[in-house]
Amino acid sequence: MTAPRPANRFSLPDLGLGIGLRTVHFGHILANWPEVDWFEIISENFMGVGGRPAYVLEKIAERYPIVMHGVSLSIGSSDPLRRDYLKKLKSLADRTGARWVSDHFCWTGIAHRNTHDLLPIPYTEESLRHVVKRVKQVQETIERPLVLENPSSYVEFAGSTMTEWEFVSRVAQEADCGLLLDVNNVYVSSFNHGFDAEEYVRSVPHERVVQYHLAGHTNFGTHILDTHSDHVVDPVWALYRLAHRAGGRASTLLEWDEKIPAFDVVHAEVKKAGRHLRRALSAAEKGVAATA
Repeated sequence: MTAPRPANRFSLPDLGLGIGLRTVHFGHILANWPEVDWFEIISENFMGVGGRPAYVLEKIAERYPIVMHGVSLSIGSSDPLRRDYLKKLKSLADRTGARWVSDHFCWTGIAHRNTHDLLPIPYTEESLRHVVKRVKQVQETIERPLVLENPSSYVEFAGSTMTEWEFVSRVAQEADCGLLLDVNNVYVSSFNHGFDAEEYVRSVPHERVVQYHLAGHTNFGTHILDTHSDHVVDPVWALYRLAHRAGGRASTLLEWDEKIPAFDVVHAEVKKAGRHLRRALSAAEKGVAATA
């Protein structure tokens, strides 16, 4: 495993190249201890859970850095924050020594009903103030920075008064939180809504980006679904290189959640990120303009 590289605004290290920890790979990991820099876990899969999942996570956390990634914080919801959920989140982070805790700019339900989907937020001043307040409350409770990811989306609110990248940038600045820049999600949403993906990547405050996500998707011609079911496509790699030229280094995570192949296939895909990273840094050193 590689040593952590220089820290960012939050003194959170660049952990290198990581893989999402999935149950189908438990046996392979425990038998082989592969040369992976770090693992990301889905927080909800391990909160208050015992048995084999808890055992596997404990063993992996002894050897690898762990990052937590949630899907149920619902930071944009009008429901009150769930204190029991936050307590379990903090407990898991403490137990695993998680380097940071992340979730999404979204809401996942209303009236205590979870849709199990990452639903879009209207990008308005009122919504921004609401999210900033809740982020601060979460950070006070879990006693560590919260890192939020830009989600993929398929509809937009007609009442939005700013772009998505303006919204996430302002929340990060005003709530003093970190950003998880999912370049696949940027590409998916730009295709679905017709905005400039490169402008998005260039515009976020890169000193607050502590992690990147890469993934595959499914292109239906008229729209793209963020399925995490395939290899990363060339336009997403181009955005990944652009992000590094525009802002610098951060930990990189490959997600593969449907039609999950053998561990070695997933591992080989994330290793490609290293080659693209070296290509981006070489271009930056030569003074090449930050274009795809």
